[in-house]
Amino acid sequence: MSETNPAQLVPYVTGGAFVLAFVFGAIGNKTNFCTMGAVSDWVNMSDTRRLRMWLLAMAVALLGSSALQLGGFVDLSKSIYTGANFTWLSYLVGGFLFGVGMTLGSGCGSKTLIRVGAGNLKSLIVYVFLGIAAYMTLRGLFGAFRVGVLEKASITLPTGQDLPSLFSAWMGLSKAAWTGILAAAIGGALLVFIYSSRDFRSSFDYTLGGVVTGLVVVGGWYVSGVVGYVAEDPNTLQEAFVATNTGRMESFSFVSPMAYTLEYLMLWTDRSKIVTYGIASALGVIAGSAAYALATRSFRWEGFRDAEDTANHVVGGLLMGFGGITALGCTIGQAISGFSTLALGSIITFLAIVAGSAVTMKYQYWRLSREEAV
Repeated sequence: MSETNPAQLVPYVTGGAFVLAFVFGAIGNKTNFCTMGAVSDWVNMSDTRRLRMWLLAMAVALLGSSALQLGGFVDLSKSIYTGANFTWLSYLVGGFLFGVGMTLGSGCGSKTLIRVGAGNLKSLIVYVFLGIAAYMTLRGLFGAFRVGVLEKASITLPTGQDLPSLFSAWMGLSKAAWTGILAAAIGGALLVFIYSSRDFRSSFDYTLGGVVTGLVVVGGWYVSGVVGYVAEDPNTLQEAFVATNTGRMESFSFVSPMAYTLEYLMLWTDRSKIVTYGIASALGVIAGSAAYALATRSFRWEGFRDAEDTANHVVGGLLMGFGGITALGCTIGQAISGFSTLALGSIITFLAIVAGSAVTMKYQYWRLSREEAV
């Protein structure tokens, strides 16, 4: 499709993103795919089944994306995750704050969209505040702090920050060879760990949620990097990835798309604004979750319990918006899409998100215990 007018590809890219996200929304609702819930189960009940489902999504995305890379279909170095500018403080701070936020907000960005589709009005408020904070971090007040303080702490690597590039530079062999070796080793090790649990194997839903989520990310790379790829845009004479907000190849991430969705709705009459890959994916998750909820009669309106509950969700949305943009992604964007590129920053962000969420849960448990003692 490289010789096609870029404008003609937009419906295919956005349509593909919507369909994939619709599937993810429906399956995420059915299987209760929730990264915050996964950490909560692990920290509070030593139950690792949903954590393993998250890891399964990571393993499937890694293996599938590496296969696309080795097959010459996509070049993952053209995503936002693998650049040589290693902003380590942004990954740590952004990831940690996102983890705190998703705990206060009862779920990460993707879970927020799934819950909105199922009738959760609390998640709708989280969506709005997350989107506002994300936009402020992209281009507004929070962005000045992000760029002027956090991104100043960076290391410029001699090559891309993805592990295959780093290993190739340090230890020889080609990047392609290391891609195959590392994908097989890491993906294989994850699969062995995941399926070593009898409890995990006892329910097909865990496998379904992990496999489908991973495949959706792989499909996202294909839609953006193959269907939407233009070798030479006739307007710029440069290669282009059609209908992406970053101008680069994208897969699924749900923080900046929430910001761009709000922008699109507010500037509806501005003809320069179009439905992008990210906007279509956010809408697709909501639609897929709503379809499943209505089909199974599980759609329920849900509101806030009290003022403290409201405040927690508002603060959670703000922290997720700031943290997700600062860390270049969320529990899907960095921990699955980014991880599938084996970017070092994505691995650090994943660990920081888990740490932020776990610390917040421990604090909440300590506070609850103290109140009960009084």
